[in-house]
Amino acid sequence: MLIFLSCESYLTSAVFFGAMAEKILDHSNGDVADNFYFRYKEDIALVKQVGFDSLRFSISWSRILPHGNISGGVNQQGVDFYNNLINELISYGLKPFVTLFHWDTPQALEDEYGGFLSPKIVKDFGDYADLCFKEFGDRVKHWITLNEPETVGENGYAKGTHAPGRCSNYIGNCPAGNSATEPYVAAHYLILSHATAVKLYRQNYQPSQNGLIGITISSIWAVPKFPTVASKKAASRAIDFKFGWFFNPITYGSYPRSMQHLVGNRLPKFTKSQAEMVKGSVDFLGLNYYTADYAEEVTSFSNTNLSYTTDSRVNRTKEKNGFPIGQPTGSDWLSIYPKGIRELLLYLKKKYNPPPIYITENGVGDVNSSSWSIGYALNDTVRVNYYNDHLSYILEAINSGGVDVRGYFAWSFLDNYEWEYGYTTRFGITYVDYKDGLRRSLKNSALWFKKFLRNQTDVASNTSSLKLYSDQ
Repeated sequence: MLIFLSCESYLTSAVFFGAMAEKILDHSNGDVADNFYFRYKEDIALVKQVGFDSLRFSISWSRILPHGNISGGVNQQGVDFYNNLINELISYGLKPFVTLFHWDTPQALEDEYGGFLSPKIVKDFGDYADLCFKEFGDRVKHWITLNEPETVGENGYAKGTHAPGRCSNYIGNCPAGNSATEPYVAAHYLILSHATAVKLYRQNYQPSQNGLIGITISSIWAVPKFPTVASKKAASRAIDFKFGWFFNPITYGSYPRSMQHLVGNRLPKFTKSQAEMVKGSVDFLGLNYYTADYAEEVTSFSNTNLSYTTDSRVNRTKEKNGFPIGQPTGSDWLSIYPKGIRELLLYLKKKYNPPPIYITENGVGDVNSSSWSIGYALNDTVRVNYYNDHLSYILEAINSGGVDVRGYFAWSFLDNYEWEYGYTTRFGITYVDYKDGLRRSLKNSALWFKKFLRNQTDVASNTSSLKLYSDQ
């Protein structure tokens, strides 16, 4: 749950970008969204009512540090809100999983030095993280430094569809940018910012606070489109250029070989000391999974108009011979492919042998149709089946593959503002009525989870103890 605070207003790149209506599918903005700032007590009570034992949310950097850095002063109102939120969660017996960065770079730092295009941001992010550890770390035992940094690199700096909206003019209608270099530069400083925060936490706070710190990375599962060596290699590269872009340095201290080979000198290099700091910089891995693509080799490649989006030499599609890879949904990028989460978990175990894994996002969206009655929207059978099937395959990965999965978070608890898609799609297990004062109503998927968490629902004919999906 990304929280947009409505206390004293300070710009982030996400808010600034979202204010440009032409960038958002329905020309909306996230100024109010679900109004969690004023309704968090009601929402936390609902979370507890369903039976979950944790809530994942993010802190907005500029709400804590209005100017992005310590020298610009601390916004005590923002600190107080997060303290109240954390205390409310704990009063219900809910564990806070806290993300430090969910794509909302302070606009002040974008204006001052270009945000994540500058090495200066590493220290500023470290100072911000240090402040959060100091203020909230006595109660927060699970920290996530970055959420989906690969999405920042791709959408923010290669395609220009997310903040800060940069890309080459041959890619999209962006005011500035370089899709061939900036995604890699931004990713490099995101990785160093992550590692800096982890180092600070481990040295100064972890011994006394006894918490854990990790990162959340999203990945598709890539299915070879054809039974050829070329397609199999293409599928592996597709994952390298998404997941491996960040987790390969964290595991091995360097970028994937496929990226080094194909990107060449456009890919930044870690110094020896940086590589040592980055390597091993997670206590747990947060993994987001939604969908799968077919992957095939690109046979013809041009060195003009280079971009991160084509550097992998992989063509990703949702269909093969006219048949979709999975059931289409309300999101053009999301086809339902449940076994992909099992295959991805097994693949990551073999390639990276990661520390304990939390599935930090998994879910499916409906089209937000004005013609639907609330009763129809609450009967979200597709979502119920999506969760049932994905949990079944996670259970297989645990029981048969030995993958260490410690917890699972559904995306999302509430219908929400979905970035460039605005309010055109609903991912929540709780319906938010945007025409009736943002009234909340539990969907059938929430009621399914309630039964599941009470051991009244079997998954894949196996009665789960649910310890698999709770924080250990």
